[in-house]
Amino acid sequence: MHKHVIFTTNAPAPIGPYSQAVLVKDTLYVSGQVAIAMAEAGADIQAETRQVMLNIGEILKAAELGYQHIVKTTIFLKDMNQFAAVNEVYGHFFTDHFPARETVQVSRLPKDVNVEISCIAVSPVPSTHQGSL
Repeated sequence: MHKHVIFTTNAPAPIGPYSQAVLVKDTLYVSGQVAIAMAEAGADIQAETRQVMLNIGEILKAAELGYQHIVKTTIFLKDMNQFAAVNEVYGHFFTDHFPARETVQVSRLPKDVNVEISCIAVSPVPSTHQGSL
């Protein structure tokens, strides 16, 4: 198995022993993304969600993919009452053929953010990546 670590300076660096994303064959596994600075500044859930989705977009771009390649997402929320607000922002990043998804409420997230999103994307062509970007 060849796995290629994907890294971009256009998204937050990992805050622990993990990669932003790992590409195996034609499948990209994107680690959970959060908006630490926005949460610390007291931004609303929609601003946090938008930044998380933009971070995901930068990681996808580093792997030569886009939102249309996402097949599965997982959304972790600190408060399920914010589901509608998160869903509204999230939906703007997809035009059709929405990915599979689950949304779960958790008691706490890293750095006390309000939302974390991870995803899996699949490339329509085999990967040509040789290592980190």
